[in-house]
Amino acid sequence: MKIISYNVNGIRAAMKKGFTQWLQQASPDVICLQEIKAMEEQVDTEAIKEAGYPFQYWYSAQKKGYSGVAIFCKKEPNHVEYGTGIETMDYEGRNLRVDYDKVSIMSLYLPSGTNDARLQFKLNFMAEFQEYVNKLKQEKPNLVICGDYNICHEAIDIHNPVANKNTSGFLPVEREWIGNFIKSGFIDSFRHLNKEPHNYTWWSYRANARNNNKGWRIDYHMVSEPLQENIKRAVILPDAKHSDHCPLLVELNIPA
Repeated sequence: MKIISYNVNGIRAAMKKGFTQWLQQASPDVICLQEIKAMEEQVDTEAIKEAGYPFQYWYSAQKKGYSGVAIFCKKEPNHVEYGTGIETMDYEGRNLRVDYDKVSIMSLYLPSGTNDARLQFKLNFMAEFQEYVNKLKQEKPNLVICGDYNICHEAIDIHNPVANKNTSGFLPVEREWIGNFIKSGFIDSFRHLNKEPHNYTWWSYRANARNNNKGWRIDYHMVSEPLQENIKRAVILPDAKHSDHCPLLVELNIPA
C-alpha cells in the first residue's frame, strides 16, 4: 500500500499547476491532503475521479478559503471518520480518517503558531490531540497519521537550527511534544529509514529558499509501532512543485 501526504496550500491553485496529472502518475493507493482551502463543491472533483480516485472525502474548515483536509482513495474504505469530536479542532477542519481492514489512515493538519494567540491554540491542540490518539490507538492499533505537523523534531530537520531556535515550529516545547508523541508509540517513518541531513518538506517563498534548499521538515508519516515491520519505503518527493510544501510517500507491506 502506497500512501502520500501533501500540504497543497490550496487545492484549486495546485490543480492549476498540474496537481491532477501528477497524482495520476504518482498513483498512490491513498493520498492525504492538508490545507485544501476549499469546499468540495468548489473543486473539479470529476478530474480527480478521472485520475483514478473515485472515493473522495473532504473535511473543510467552517471559515472559507482556510485550512481543511481531504483524503482520496482508489479503494473504498470500510469507514470514514470526520473530525475528532473535539470542537476546538473540528471547526477548522484538521482531522480526517479512513479505516481499512489492516490499517487506518489519518490526514492531520496541525496548526501553526504564527502569533501568541495561535501558539496557545496550537499547544492546546497538541495536548488534546495526544489524548485523542492515546484512546484511538486502543481501538485502531494499526494507525498511520499523515500530515503537516508544523514542527521540526531535531536540528537535522531544519536548515538553520540556531537562528530558528525561538521560531514557532522549532520551539523547545513543540520539539518536546513531537518527541513525546513518537515515544507514545509511533515511528517517524522517513527518519526510520533515512538518517541523512538536508531533507525538507517545506520552504519559504522568500529569498529563493527552495532553490537553495533552505527548508524545514514539518510533514510526516507517523506509523504506529505495531506496523514497524511493514514499513517498506519512506521518501520525500521534492520534485513535485504545486505548493510551498512537497509530498512524501510511505509504502507499507499491506495489501492495498
